[in-house]
Amino acid sequence: MAQGILFVISAPSGTGKSSVAKGLLASLPGIEFSVSHTTRPMRASEADGREYHFVDDARFDAIAAAGGFLEWAEVFGHRYGTSREAAETALATRDLLLDIDVQGARQVRESGIAAVSVFLLPPDYGTLERRLRSRASDDEAQIVRRLALARREAEEYRHYDYLVINDRLERAIEELRSIVAAERRRAARLAAQAESILGTFPAP
Repeated sequence: MAQGILFVISAPSGTGKSSVAKGLLASLPGIEFSVSHTTRPMRASEADGREYHFVDDARFDAIAAAGGFLEWAEVFGHRYGTSREAAETALATRDLLLDIDVQGARQVRESGIAAVSVFLLPPDYGTLERRLRSRASDDEAQIVRRLALARREAEEYRHYDYLVINDRLERAIEELRSIVAAERRRAARLAAQAESILGTFPAP
């Protein structure tokens, strides 16, 4: 693949986006996860450079001022950004998956960068609330804030290319895998290979 495909996945907080993304990456070769920079504190289960590159505000400001982010957004008082250089390097040889919020996805759309976008929804609000509370990583005030924003985030699905409902994790992973597979087989992406095959045919 001469040029990788940029995949963007977004969802309301608590939908299970990270689990779906991890399932895709574990089961499909040729696609890399984009590790974002963030100013939020690292959780006990996380490692720097694996889930995120954890940086302070000054470092984030410096990268943003230098135009180093493909997109960045502030979410619940912390900032998240995708390294432009890292994304371009990855896309030179493979597909890239961006796990970003709706603000960042909007920036990618407005930039004109070619991307395939997927929105993930929970089966219903009750399931979303249960998942948020079961994570045990947020206090009650944070949960309330996330739930208050969920409806506004969910309405953004209209701006995405594909929609996946995460009612069962394995099914959601399979649907996302099918989207990636279909996009890889688009005729326009494989035109050079098709023309090479045509070159082996006798001239008309």
